[in-house]
Amino acid sequence: MSNTKIAVFVGSLRAESINLRLARALEKLIPDNVQFEYASLGDIPLYNQDQETNLPAPAAKMKALIADADGLLFVTPEHNRSIPAALKNAIDWGSRPWGQNSWVGKTGGIVGTSPSAAGTAMAQQHLRNILAAEGVSVFTTPEVFLQTTDGLIDDQYTITNEGTRKFLQGWLDGYLAWVNKLAA
Repeated sequence: MSNTKIAVFVGSLRAESINLRLARALEKLIPDNVQFEYASLGDIPLYNQDQETNLPAPAAKMKALIADADGLLFVTPEHNRSIPAALKNAIDWGSRPWGQNSWVGKTGGIVGTSPSAAGTAMAQQHLRNILAAEGVSVFTTPEVFLQTTDGLIDDQYTITNEGTRKFLQGWLDGYLAWVNKLAA
């Protein structure tokens, strides 16, 4: 079986982000032939069309990460019923300059967690709409609207609730099979 590269975009910049914890927990569930590589969204300057002809190094690095990836994984919080500004900024840079949209033809998966019972449902719907406009084929079933509770993911990034772990393992297995199918 060949190696699969997944570019991971965590929408939260916070060092103690619960969505980063979720991404790390998912990483522990992937098979040996899958590699997660994390985009550094906090390093990317705010999008400015004046800089398109000479891309800032962090934006160019992210575009190279996208180009090399077999699949994209977005792990996002919900900010004001939508996606975080850092994630939208990364998407904007990835789509530019005109005619050099890095997102087109890629496969993506979206998950997220928050203390809310609705998880990150609104952010995920907005992200699906944005990614569809950029040409990303997003894995849609099942959706993952995960409510974070104390201790759900321990300090070793292990999902402590067996039912949640099984659900996320099933989602991840389906997502990776779909990425490999579309990448073939």
